[in-house]
Amino acid sequence: MASTPKIAFAKSSIPTKGVAVVLTDSNLGFSGSSKALIDGLGDFARIAAAAKFTGKAGSSVDIVAPKGTELDRLIVFGLGRGEGDPATEWVKTGGQILGKIGSAEAATILVDIPPGLDDAPAQAAADIALGARLRAYKFDRYKTKSKSDDENGACASSLTIAVEDESAAKKAWKPKHAIAQGVDIARDLVNEPSNVLYPEEFAKRANQLVDDGVEVEILDEKALKKIGMGALLGVGQGSEKESRVVIMRWNGAKDSKERPVAFIGKGVTFDTGGISIKPAASMEDMKGDMAGAACVVGLMHALATRKAKVNAIGVIGLAENMPDGNAQRPGDIVTSLSGQTIEIINTDAEGRLVLGDVLWYTQDRFKPAFMVNLATLTGAILVALGQEYAGLFSNNDELSERLHAAGKATGERVWRLPLDPAYDKMIDSKFADMKNTGGRYGGSITAAQFLQRFVNGTPWAHLDIAGTGMGSLQNDINKSWGSGWGVRLLNQLVADHYEG
Repeated sequence: MASTPKIAFAKSSIPTKGVAVVLTDSNLGFSGSSKALIDGLGDFARIAAAAKFTGKAGSSVDIVAPKGTELDRLIVFGLGRGEGDPATEWVKTGGQILGKIGSAEAATILVDIPPGLDDAPAQAAADIALGARLRAYKFDRYKTKSKSDDENGACASSLTIAVEDESAAKKAWKPKHAIAQGVDIARDLVNEPSNVLYPEEFAKRANQLVDDGVEVEILDEKALKKIGMGALLGVGQGSEKESRVVIMRWNGAKDSKERPVAFIGKGVTFDTGGISIKPAASMEDMKGDMAGAACVVGLMHALATRKAKVNAIGVIGLAENMPDGNAQRPGDIVTSLSGQTIEIINTDAEGRLVLGDVLWYTQDRFKPAFMVNLATLTGAILVALGQEYAGLFSNNDELSERLHAAGKATGERVWRLPLDPAYDKMIDSKFADMKNTGGRYGGSITAAQFLQRFVNGTPWAHLDIAGTGMGSLQNDINKSWGSGWGVRLLNQLVADHYEG
C-alpha cells in the first residue's frame, strides 16, 4: 500500500501556507475563519460569477495565489443545500476535496459549517478525514517506475483538518481511523496477485491480527481432514497450495461469556473454475475471489483497534481452485462437515462448498448470536443488481433490516432477494443430499439456498459481493480495484446494535 496523507486536526484559523479549502452552501455563505479568509479577498461574489460557481454540491472554484495571503491556492468547495444524507455526504465530501487538492505538499480544510447547514462540525470534520483517507489509497507496491504517474494521480502529503472543537474532532476520528485501516487491509489483500497471496500466505497475514489483540487459530489440511471438511478440501485438492481455515476471535464485551457475533468469508485465492474451467478472458480478475475473506480480516482489525465492546468471531475458508490431475470432477460426491453429501455438477460453483463447511463449523463450535457471510459468489448477482448493491439473503428479518440500515448509513448498500422452498428444490440431487448448482435460472438464489442448508437455524445473512468486492465501480472515496467493501458496513452493524 502506498503512503497516505498525514492527517492532523487543528483549531480553526486562517492558514498561512499551502492550499486552503473553505466550505460554502448554495447561498454562498461562510462562517468563522472561512468567512474572514473570503472577506480578505474583496469581492468574492464577482469571482464566483466569473467562474459560474453557485455552491452546487461537489463543485468548486480554485483561486491561485489569492489576494492578501501567502497561500498557493484557495479552493472554495460547494456543499449545495445539504439535502443529501449526512451519514454519507461528509465522507463523500472528504474524498471529493482530496481530489481537488491534488499533489500539494500541504493542505488545510477549514470545517466551518456555512450558516445554512446545522451539521455538527466535529463529526463532519472526522467524516471528511475518513473520506480523504479512503480516497488516497493506492496499491503500487509492484510499480518500479514513477508511482505518481498513474490514473489516480498524486495526493497531498500533509492534510490538516481545522475545526473549532479540535478535541471533539480528534475523538470522533479515532474509531474512524481504525475503520480506514481495516478497509486498507482488505483492499491490500484483494489487490495482491495470487502467486504472492495463496492460502498459506493469506493465513499468515491474518495471523498478524494478534498484534491488535485478536486471538488467531489456523487449521491446516491435516486438521481439516481430521474434522471432516470434505467440501472445502475438495475445492483445493487440485492445487499444489494447501487449503487453510483461519479463526479470529475478538473478546471485547464486558461479559466474556456473551454470545459472539460471527462473520464468515469466502477466500478462494484464485479460481480457474477447476475442471469446469472458466474462459480465458478476464480470468486474471479471479485473484479477487477472496474479497469476502479480505473483508472479514479488515473488519476484525477495525473492531479490535477501536476496542469494540463486542465478542466477535471471524472465520475464513482459504483454498485455490485449480484443474490438475487430482482436481475434483463434475459428478463427484463429497461429504461435508455437516455430514450432508454434495454432488458436484460444476466445479466452478466452488465458493459455496468452502462456505458450507465454514458456516457449519462456526455455528457448531461458537453458537453465535448471528452469522453474516460474504462471498464473491455468483456472476448472476451482477446481472440482477449491477455493481451498486450487494445481494442480501437471510433467514432473519431483523438482521436483514439492520444490514439495510447500516448500508444506507455507510453507502455500502444491500438489496434483499428471496429465499423460498421452491428454489430449494432446484438443488436437490438424484444421487446425494444436494447438488452444488441449480442451473441457469435464479443462480444467486439457489446458491443462497445451498448455504442455508448449513446454518442449522442460526440467524444468518449471506452477502453476495461479486459486483462490489472486486473490480467495483470507482467513486469519490474508492479509486482501487479491490474496494474493501463490507468493512464499513459490518462495523456499522456492530456499532449500532451489538455493543454493550
